[in-house]
Amino acid sequence: MNRIKAKSSRAELAYSLVCDLQHRFINRLNKISNKFGNGNVFVPIEWLRDQGKHGGGMRYMATDETIFNRGSVNTSQVQYDDDDSKKLASASAISTIIHPDNPLAPSVHIHLSWTEMKDGSGYWRVMADLNPSNEYDADKEQFAEKLRQAAAERYDEAAAQGNSYFNIPVLGRHRGVTHFYLENYFSGDFNIDLNMAKTVGEAAIDVYCDIFSAALDTRTSPTDEIRNKQLEYHTLYFFQVLTLDRGTTSGLLVHNQNDIGILASLPSHINRVLLASWVQKMPPPQDQLLQNILDCLPATDICPVEDDTKQALANCLRKHYMAHPEAINMQAKGNIIPPTVNNHR
Repeated sequence: MNRIKAKSSRAELAYSLVCDLQHRFINRLNKISNKFGNGNVFVPIEWLRDQGKHGGGMRYMATDETIFNRGSVNTSQVQYDDDDSKKLASASAISTIIHPDNPLAPSVHIHLSWTEMKDGSGYWRVMADLNPSNEYDADKEQFAEKLRQAAAERYDEAAAQGNSYFNIPVLGRHRGVTHFYLENYFSGDFNIDLNMAKTVGEAAIDVYCDIFSAALDTRTSPTDEIRNKQLEYHTLYFFQVLTLDRGTTSGLLVHNQNDIGILASLPSHINRVLLASWVQKMPPPQDQLLQNILDCLPATDICPVEDDTKQALANCLRKHYMAHPEAINMQAKGNIIPPTVNNHR
């Protein structure tokens, strides 16, 4: 991956951080697999932007199906040092989602990125949210407290932005039970912010692995009703990612060279009937988007979401927002809307 490095020293430090966090998470998840599953490790898959000319990334995918419904830990660095037409110098990121097979263990989403512009400005995006299908107050409190300790005085702002971003207005609920989200964040001191991102990232990884391990050790007999709640929650997660998540949409609009990786967060199966019941709740033109999403899915009540479906979904979203560019303003936001797509122009 040495070819995927921008010239800026700040970008190099950010990329080093996200790679360190990736290895930290994979190592802990592989140990959990060894203890509770069949020991199959996460496997690497590389993708390149313009054959590596403008960077790329490495994602590690879960292979132990006794432990993971889906699991992906992605790092990337896209850079445009050779292209004077671009405003963006580089973007370095880790983005990860873990969906356990056990419905009594929560899912988690973590994203950290450093975006640097050619005018010398830059900002962090730091996200972490716990996503249980069957809620345990103790898990929620443990996750929130560790992030509160890691983020200190920034926690209240991040929690408030996260609660706004992960709200699903048409369903009157949130994706996840506790949220952390700093957008377009720069205190004025890169090194202080780098350390904050490191501390928050490590805390989110470590506390989640503790919660995950404890759940697998003690919550061993899920009922059919509990598994059905997981399927319903995975359907809600799928819905939020594809109709509201600004980061997902922006990534798909910027380029088409990592579509499967961008949609690696989608769970393995969803309830198509439940998803279809939400079309009537959607304002135009998003009602048509959801109908088009349904048309990409297998015609079964409980349908799998495999790579060919993900590719169809990626094409569907790009087509929709090219036809309705104003609809991106209907997506999730915190206090600040990041100019991700414009940065790449």
